Amino acid sequence: MREALVLNASYEPLSTVSPRRAVVLVMQGKAVVEQAHPGLRLRSAAVEVEVPRVIRLSRYVRVPFRQRAPWSRRGVLARDRHRCAYCGRRATTVDHVVPRSRGGQDTWLNTVAACAADNHRKADRTPEQAGMRLLIRPFEPTPADALLLAVGRG
Repeated sequence: MREALVLNASYEPLSTVSPRRAVVLVMQGKAVVEQAHPGLRLRSAAVEVEVPRVIRLSRYVRVPFRQRAPWSRRGVLARDRHRCAYCGRRATTVDHVVPRSRGGQDTWLNTVAACAADNHRKADRTPEQAGMRLLIRPFEPTPADALLLAVGRG
């Protein structure tokens, strides 16, 4: 089962939680189900409930503003939709455009999803040196974009 999206009382997306945690928040009265997975239900000896897909907190939670989405390998793969930036096939690795051996950092603008074959072929060279062309331009997602990617809606 996929994670459930948690909305603030103002319908602002906050995070994702496991389906089990979402049910606990609903059962405790801390959240209400906005959308449930069709046909999926959790059963216990005493109760049967729908599995939430989206929940909204009952009370507003003040959240400090975050200007940048934190970088992660999983985030890069989701941003690029698990497609290789060099050939378009299924990507399973993350490649540094400017290799780490040449001072490249783990940043949104320096990393792209890549298939293992192209990542190995490029090695510790820039795409130009390896004679490879990027099919997509890396970009830095906003925190809201990163949250949507985590939920699988981006």
